[in-house]
Amino acid sequence: MQQKFNRLRFWTEQGNVNVPQLFFQFYKELAVADDEALIVLQLLSFEAQGIDFPTPNDLANRTHFQVNHISLMLQRLMQKGLLEITQGVDASGKLSEKYSLFPLWSRLVDLYEASLNKQEEVTVQQDAAAIFGQFEQEFGRLLSPIEIETVNMWLDQDGHTPEIIRAALKEAVLAGKLSMRYVDRILFEWKKKNIKSLQQIEKHSEQFRQHTIVKQPPVQQQTAPPKVSFYNWLEERE
Repeated sequence: MQQKFNRLRFWTEQGNVNVPQLFFQFYKELAVADDEALIVLQLLSFEAQGIDFPTPNDLANRTHFQVNHISLMLQRLMQKGLLEITQGVDASGKLSEKYSLFPLWSRLVDLYEASLNKQEEVTVQQDAAAIFGQFEQEFGRLLSPIEIETVNMWLDQDGHTPEIIRAALKEAVLAGKLSMRYVDRILFEWKKKNIKSLQQIEKHSEQFRQHTIVKQPPVQQQTAPPKVSFYNWLEERE
C-alpha cells in the first residue's frame, strides 16, 4: 500500500497523471464546492508553471473571488483533508513551502477503485440472476423454492462463481442427468479437486476422455456409431 502511495505521489508531482478527469467525475462525492473546485484547478495551473505556493492575492488575480474568500476556501480544503502544505528545500538550499494536492488524488483513486468494484458487483449480481433462467430453461419448468435456495447456497456459501455453476449445468445436460442433485455433485467434486476455472474444467474433461476411449471394432465390422463417454459424477470414487 505504501509503495502505491509513493508511486502516486511521484506521478502527480511529475505531472504525469491525467487527474482532472477523475476530479470532475468525483469531486461532488468529496463534498468539494464548485468555487473550491476552481481553486484546485488554479493551484494545478500555478504548479504547472513552477509556482508551488501561490498566495491568495495570486489566486485572486485569476478569479472573481475576493482574497478573504480565497483564504477561506484554502482553509476548507485543508480541513477536508484534500490539501496540505508541505515543506522542502529549494534549489538554493532555502526552506520552502508548497501546496500539495496529493491527499485529494489519493481520495480520488480510492473512489475510482470503489466505483470499479461496485460495477463488478453489479455484473456478478446480474450474472447470478441469469442462472435461474438458465436452469428453468433446461428443466423446462420454474424452479421450486428449495431449488432456488440450493442455487443461492452454491453462490453464497460454497463460493461457486456463476460461470462454474453454468458449466456444471452444462455437464449435467450433456450427460443426460438433469437434476439438482447431479449438478450439486459436480460442484462438490470440482471444489474437492480445487477446480475453479473453465480452463481447469476443460483439462479435467480431456483427461477423462483420454482414459475412457472405447476401442472400436475394425471399420468393416462397425454396425453403430462410436460411443461418447460422459463423466458420471454420481459414481465418483476416492
